[in-house]
Amino acid sequence: MKAMILTTLGDADVLQLAERPIPTIVPGHLLIKVAASSVNPLDTMLRSADTPWSANLPEILHGDVAGTIVEVGAGVSGFDVGDAVYGCAGGIAGINGALAEYMLVDADLMAHKPQRLSMAEAAALPLVAITAWEALHQKLRIGAGDRVLVHGATGGVGHIAVQLAKQAGAIVSTTCRPATLAHATHLGADHVIDVSQESVADYVTRCTNGVGFDAVFDTIAGDNINNSFEAVRRNGAVATTLPIADPLPITLKSLSFHGVLMLLPMIHGEGRANHGQILRQVAELVDADKLTPLIDPNRFGLWQAGDAHRHLQSGQAVGKVVLTA
Repeated sequence: MKAMILTTLGDADVLQLAERPIPTIVPGHLLIKVAASSVNPLDTMLRSADTPWSANLPEILHGDVAGTIVEVGAGVSGFDVGDAVYGCAGGIAGINGALAEYMLVDADLMAHKPQRLSMAEAAALPLVAITAWEALHQKLRIGAGDRVLVHGATGGVGHIAVQLAKQAGAIVSTTCRPATLAHATHLGADHVIDVSQESVADYVTRCTNGVGFDAVFDTIAGDNINNSFEAVRRNGAVATTLPIADPLPITLKSLSFHGVLMLLPMIHGEGRANHGQILRQVAELVDADKLTPLIDPNRFGLWQAGDAHRHLQSGQAVGKVVLTA
């Protein structure tokens, strides 16, 4: 089979087209013909820099995949040859990913593709949807009437988080850059915040009457985490997908603070069925027309992975960058 392989860390040009054997089916797994994948910041980081997982980095990157089952391993139920499926199931921890014609995946990490979506649209969802679901439902435990702030309205995780928070009945505010304001307003948030026009104090006053948000999901972090700590109410909760430098504000406001790393089941082999269950619930929301992925208009073929990585890293992408076979 054809595959884009990684032999050394570096810029996007290190991804090279090569021939590799088609994976052999094993118990508990599915062999799928890859139809589409998408790029996540994780993929560009794994490709370019040392990470905690670099010592066990596979040749073939990309976790997000959508495709068709061509073989079902022993012990697998609920899936049949010919089924269209999606999931985040490799590209890290020694598990080869989706930049190939075929991918071997743990069935627990997969779900049937939403019927309403194309393969490309479905491939945009797994990592970001699981991350947003874990943050909002399993960490922050948001509910109806909660005042929720999502930073990064049109980012991969952010645009899904806004929609999931609305489906949970929360009063949702979200931040965006001026260039993405038009896209952000279509996500259904109650308040859209142009960060070039409003300070944190301004939007806390406008959106919460000065009280602060009950929960903040920060998909940007870095310096922005200080905005999250300023915006949340005392005894509120903050979740982020990235490390923070200074935990002092957590104590000063008596906050609940959560890190979200959806990679753990893939890396450690524990709790993988939770990811499949989340993706089944996400598919139900999608097919009920309650959740829609935002797809960047620039499209790439699977063997144009380097170009897709460059586009994501340019900072000009809106929503998810997808690649199709």
